[in-house]
Amino acid sequence: MLLAFKFKLVLACAAGLAGPLAMAPLVGGIATEPVGPAGAPVVIELAPRNFTYRPAGDFIRAGHPATPRLLTTRLERPLAIMKHQVSAADYQACVEDRACRPLQSDVAVALDRPAVQVSWHDATAYAAWLSRRTGDAYRLPSDVEWAFAAGSRLRDDGLIVDADDPSRRWIARYERETATEADSATRSFGAFGVNENGVADLAGNVWEWTSTCFDRSELDEAGAIIRTRPNCGVRLAEGAHRAYVTDFIRDARAGGCATGVPPANLGFRLVREPRAWMSRIASHFAKT
Repeated sequence: MLLAFKFKLVLACAAGLAGPLAMAPLVGGIATEPVGPAGAPVVIELAPRNFTYRPAGDFIRAGHPATPRLLTTRLERPLAIMKHQVSAADYQACVEDRACRPLQSDVAVALDRPAVQVSWHDATAYAAWLSRRTGDAYRLPSDVEWAFAAGSRLRDDGLIVDADDPSRRWIARYERETATEADSATRSFGAFGVNENGVADLAGNVWEWTSTCFDRSELDEAGAIIRTRPNCGVRLAEGAHRAYVTDFIRDARAGGCATGVPPANLGFRLVREPRAWMSRIASHFAKT
């Protein structure tokens, strides 16, 4: 019993808890694929491989805005990520268990629609609750992990624009981001298709929270990062384009988007830690 309590405590501390229950929206919709046996979410397991990735954040070179160079990187272990975003109905179960804040009253609770208008803190509270409920460890993906899973759905946000004129870069970014779909109506799972990795609805009209903090970095003349100043009050949300959003914001259209065009919807999907990692934690607490 003591071991189980310690194990649950470390999971709760790793992801955090949210506020109390309040009035919730009505439940509707039909059951679809997002939930597997015993209520566990369907996950896609991806083997490690090399991939190309452009770092997130704001970058400065010699006092001017700059674009970081593309990097080739590799995840060192398999990645198990949810095939679908967390559904509104699954999030509602966390609300009813008094572990998550209620959804906004205008968000329909359904098994076939994603939970939206949720903050970064809401997402981490759900991850802690799901971990306790299933016995597995769930968390938000990092930006690098999300990019790895997105594959061809990842949109490169590099800007090759005159660095001596920051306004031209801002206009180029704005034009690129406003060209993407901004329909705020949520759709049934699968409406935006499945990528080559088997992960659904990436870069649709739901931006997904990640664990990655917003960074401001300085580059050297060769384009390498030499200094970084993180701001973890702002987190990276991935979708049709990258967005940097204050962590307590639930609807970025109403304000709180740190930079760029605001996301139409804020939702999330989670990564499941390998069970070998869970076994190591259990072994550690058994020895204490």
